[in-house]
Amino acid sequence: MLLSLAQWLQTLYPEHLGFLRVFQYITFRAVLAAMTALLIGLMFGPWVIRRLAELKIGQPVRGYGMQTHLAKSGTPTMGGVLILIGIAVSTVLWFDWTNRFVWIVMLVTMGFGLIGWVDDWRKVVDKNPEGMRSREKYFWQSVIGLIAAFYLTFAVSESSNLRVLELFVRWVQSGFSTGLPPKADLMVPFFKTVSYPLGVWGFIILTYLVIVGTSNAVNLTDGLDGLAIMPVVMVGAVLGLFAYVVGNAVFSRYLLMPYIPGAGELLIFCAAMAGAGLAFLWFNTYPAQVFMGDVGALALGGGLGTIAVIVRQEILLAIMGGIFVVEALSVMVQVIYFKYTKKKYGEGRRILRMAPLHHHFEKSGWTETQVVVRFWIITMLLCLFGLASLKLR
Repeated sequence: MLLSLAQWLQTLYPEHLGFLRVFQYITFRAVLAAMTALLIGLMFGPWVIRRLAELKIGQPVRGYGMQTHLAKSGTPTMGGVLILIGIAVSTVLWFDWTNRFVWIVMLVTMGFGLIGWVDDWRKVVDKNPEGMRSREKYFWQSVIGLIAAFYLTFAVSESSNLRVLELFVRWVQSGFSTGLPPKADLMVPFFKTVSYPLGVWGFIILTYLVIVGTSNAVNLTDGLDGLAIMPVVMVGAVLGLFAYVVGNAVFSRYLLMPYIPGAGELLIFCAAMAGAGLAFLWFNTYPAQVFMGDVGALALGGGLGTIAVIVRQEILLAIMGGIFVVEALSVMVQVIYFKYTKKKYGEGRRILRMAPLHHHFEKSGWTETQVVVRFWIITMLLCLFGLASLKLR
């Protein structure tokens, strides 16, 4: 919005308002987007927490959870609303409204946030710690994920929505056999020429799995004060840098990456996410004054997954978000092994002391702060590893 305003004013008074040309630079607007989201979060955070407390939207603690967490029962939850407000307002203010990629990421993020809102609401209003049933939650996640997957399959390959429609029509007319250009291949980090053609259906399936999988992985990670939000900030910041590179014809050619027109504008969204996340961390750090809830975790995970697909860095997302991946795998392995041993031996057995993985370390004697900070350090190392792939190819 402010970009359009600056351009309009510059055309009216070019001799006096030439300095407004600075708004053309994505990096400048990204800095302002991060600052705007940060200030929104810090200014309105106390008010949001008070309102959540007044509405008695307190976090229920599962009876089979960590006993040390019982003291957290009643802490205001659904604080992810504060993050989403900061992201939405800041992004709308500073990005180019004609950019289709930012809109689709915004829609996926807010859509998953709405699912999380319903889930959290049922937990706190219906006093049901489990919230939405898994099947219902996955159904709505799948609806949003598949819509985004179908659009991005053709949007990444073409430079405008009109060309996207043309490619889609051509795919249908060909009997669903039209291929996609090399820029839509699955890119392998650290290799110059290694990529794998996915085809339309392969791209759709991969995109769906990345978006829905990342959303749920971040949600599973969000179990300790500050544990999920800082990795989200770090991974999102690096993905923003990749978006800037692939959206620039010169940088993408120099770094041997696919050129995706318009992707650079995603840096604005990533910067807003970082600013809003850091503002939330101010209130979410141990001992937390507010919890993110599913409304924040599902939304942020879905946003990260969508950005990774657009910038063609799905594998790198799994590497940098290794904490999210391991947390999700720990739950899957624990559940599968428990069911297997119960069927075979008549008694369920566990591999970990407790899942997700962060609870296993708590049961092993680590304090909550130790788990959180050490997971942050691991994520930082993984993000640095991911950044290295920009040049080491």
